[in-house]
Amino acid sequence: MSLRERIEWVFRVGLLVFILAATAFLSAVTAMRFAIQGREVTMPNLVGKTSADALAILQGRGLQLKVVDRVYSDLPTNAVARQSPPEGERMKVGQNAHVVLSLGPQNVTTPSLVGESLRVARIQLLQIGLQLGEVTTYAAPATMSDTILQQTPLPGTRAASPRVDLLVAQGEAPASYIMPWLVGMSLPDADRLLSSTGFKLSKTTYIPSPQWPKGAITEQTPEPGSRITSDTSIEMVVAQ
Repeated sequence: MSLRERIEWVFRVGLLVFILAATAFLSAVTAMRFAIQGREVTMPNLVGKTSADALAILQGRGLQLKVVDRVYSDLPTNAVARQSPPEGERMKVGQNAHVVLSLGPQNVTTPSLVGESLRVARIQLLQIGLQLGEVTTYAAPATMSDTILQQTPLPGTRAASPRVDLLVAQGEAPASYIMPWLVGMSLPDADRLLSSTGFKLSKTTYIPSPQWPKGAITEQTPEPGSRITSDTSIEMVVAQ
């Protein structure tokens, strides 16, 4: 075999190997795509169906049902009012379909809760079949503490949700201070420092500590730099 013939033979063999490798790669990609698509299903239309029927339909396609909310609507009680994802979207087997179930038509008017306490509001809502929703606090004078300032939805309205959100007055937070470094100070000096800022020791514990001068503070609670108020309990460990 001449040199030219040998080069042509090597070229043909290399080309054949390349074609076989490319064919194998494309076959693997195609098989993987089919395998992935085989684990996907189409999201069915669940709106209007009962929760039991929706669950059966989803389970037939390898999907799960998750109830995320309940709202008032013209649909019967426990019928699917909304769904996510929407009908026709591709989903992987085992995923959750999120649904909102109907509570039926609302026949309850939201009461007026402004000016009431949070406890009274909770009782009133339960008595008429509504629920306490999100409670947000607002700093206000102490005389208004625990008083409802606003509500959503407004009194006398018929809302889509059974929950009523409230804005509640909260007494002003007490002034805060930074805990000083007292370790190493004598107990009388530390006591005078605290007293000058309106604080006082809540507990003093004496422990033998040869490495410290007698009467020196070896530990403190809270730690130096902590934020404290007039109600904070301050404790000291003193060398005996």
